[in-house]
Amino acid sequence: MATTEVILRTKIDNLGAEADVVKVKAGYARNFLIPQGKAFEATEENLKHTEELKAARAEREAAELTDAQATAAKIKKFKPSFTLEIGQGGKAFGSVTSIDIHKKLEEAGIVIDRKSIQLESPIKTSGESTVEIKLHSDVSANLVITIESGEEA
Repeated sequence: MATTEVILRTKIDNLGAEADVVKVKAGYARNFLIPQGKAFEATEENLKHTEELKAARAEREAAELTDAQATAAKIKKFKPSFTLEIGQGGKAFGSVTSIDIHKKLEEAGIVIDRKSIQLESPIKTSGESTVEIKLHSDVSANLVITIESGEEA
């Protein structure tokens, strides 16, 4: 398969960010990246103009970092609580999952990607638990959640 080098104009997941020179299949570049305005050919003349793309990338990354830090501050202040039904033998019915935590955060106006919640396994015990939320490669926040046991009638 033929490959070609392109300079990215925007951030593309699993490929790169602005001003990155990447090798992609020629058809992908010719039929998608270049017509959509997401990249341009990596010629010597075009390589000279990557400075403004690097400046845009630095600006975008700084904005993302600032947003992540602001969201981390909101998360640290937020203290959600959940109720699990407990049967006669002390066995919990259900568990608290990342979906439940994500819904509580959205109800509080904190919008994050659900996949950023680092929960190894669903929480099935009552008490306080700390859940790490990875917001950015440099920023993570610890969310303290309280799980109360509600007796089954």
